Parts: sequence; structure tokens; C-alpha cells
Amino acid sequence: MYSSSKLRIFSGTSNPILAENIAHQLGLPLGKIKLSRFKSGEVYVHFEETIRNCDVFLVQSLSHPINEFFVELLVMIDAAKRASARTINIVLPYYGYARQERKAAPREPISAKMVADVLTTVGANRIVTIDLHAAAIQGFFNIPVDHLTALDLLSDYLKAKDIRNPVIVSPDAGRASTAEKLANQLDSPFAIMIKKRPAHNESVITHVIGDVEGHTPIIIEDMIDTGTTIVNVVEGLKERGAEDIFVCATHPLFSGDAVKKLDHPNIREVVVTDSIALPTDCSTRFKTLSVAPMLAEAIRIIMEGGSISTLFKNNGV
Repeated sequence: MYSSSKLRIFSGTSNPILAENIAHQLGLPLGKIKLSRFKSGEVYVHFEETIRNCDVFLVQSLSHPINEFFVELLVMIDAAKRASARTINIVLPYYGYARQERKAAPREPISAKMVADVLTTVGANRIVTIDLHAAAIQGFFNIPVDHLTALDLLSDYLKAKDIRNPVIVSPDAGRASTAEKLANQLDSPFAIMIKKRPAHNESVITHVIGDVEGHTPIIIEDMIDTGTTIVNVVEGLKERGAEDIFVCATHPLFSGDAVKKLDHPNIREVVVTDSIALPTDCSTRFKTLSVAPMLAEAIRIIMEGGSISTLFKNNGV
């Protein structure tokens, strides 16, 4: 149990169960807050307890509907600032707009930077997030960013499964570093899929670097959106003689009919975290690991002092 008369944890509407679990891990009640909408759709926020001179932690994932949850978070921050909170700490298990962290073509936005600017301008003092799509997003902020990772959580689960002849698979070159870390933790080989993207949320597998034939692939991703890319990778691996596949990701966006797509006969398990509230219609193929203990411990370290890197086996992301 954690004891602090100045620590308050409040939840937005994106993932209240996770916020409740974080508070429970710290032995604290979840803060009382009223969140509602006017008929016009505008957000109304009222903290129903005093937060003057308190260290406030606001828990909100920027998942679907992202724009709704983003504006709600901004209004929560503004209300906390005007209520004289000592610090306003934003727990963003999933950082939305992270895939737009650079200009891939002329006249495109860098939306991840815009989100960082807005959060800071409104009044955020610290960001706590998990497995950013691009680690460089930390540099978009001029306030502290604690970048956590669910990799240890996933690797411990996979070790306990005692998977026969595993190979860690990066679905693209961008995830190769994460795949290598997981491969080292599981003492396994790893492979990289080379793909091209004809359009958003579409991909075509062109090459596989590494041996997957006869192995049990473990695909590692930071997020799963529509599930199309994952299914393409799964089918590409099966075509190359692989066994049935484990799919692991930190953030289950599961847009559209992703849950149906991922309930695939060649996928043994889809292992994700509760950084985003999951749909209720997931089959037993889907396994959820909780990031609440990790986030609670990060909050304790922030309040008491210490190093966030002690949370991880490899001392950080």
C-alpha cells in the first residue's frame, strides 16, 4: 500500500478499469471526477474533491475515438491547473498520433509533435507512456517523459509457455530492435519480414530474412490496428513452412473487424496488454496482460524518487 495525502489519481473515460487497477495497486481510491457532455458534444469536467497543492495523475489512453478522448484529456488538464494542482502528470498508456512522427511526404503534418505541444501548452508537467511507436517522440517534449515498456511482461509470459523451437519475428525493419531484445530474453533466433505498403493499413510481404521453417514464430509489434498486416505476416510465415504463430503487441487498437481477422486458425494466441480497453467479444485466443502494476510502480518512483530504469531487466527501452 502506498500512502500519500498529496497523490490523486483520476481517470478519463478511455480506460477506467486500468485506472482503477493502478489506484488499487497503490492502495489508493480512484479520485472522484465528473465527466459529461453538453448536448452540443462539448466536454464538461468537474473534480469532485480538492486537488489544491496535490500531485495529480490523469490516466487516459488516446485510443478510438481518439479525438474525443484527446479533447477530454485537455479539458481535464485545464481544470486541474485552474484548481491549483501542484503537478499535473499524464499517464498515457497509448500515445495516439504516434505513427505521424515525421514527414514521409511533402505537405504532411508531424501530428505526434503537435500532440506533444498541445499537452505541454495546456499544462501537463510530466508524461508517462508505454512503448511509443517511435522512441524519438520523447524528444518532442520539453517536460519529463517516462517511457516504459511492456517487453518484460510479454517475455515473462512467453517463457512460461515453454514454446517449442521459437523464432522471434519482426513484421518490418522498424521493429527489428525490439525483436532482437525479445530474442535475447528468450534466447531465440529472430527473423525480419520485408514488406511494402501500397496504402495506409495495407501491406504486402516481399521477403523474409531468417529461417522460419519448422519454427514457432512469435510476432512482436508495438500495436495492432486493423489486423491486416498481422494476418499477411502470419500467412507469409505459413507459406514458408512455419508452425502456428503467437502474436504479441502492447497496444490492441483493434479497429474495424480486427478481432474477427485475428481469430485466425494459424494464430495460436494473440497476447496484448490492457493499455487500451479491449472489446468484450474477444475469443479465448486473446490473452491480456495488465500494465497496471508497472504503471503503479512508476508513479511510486516519481513520487518518492528513484530510477524508472529499475523497472526493466535491460534498464530501459
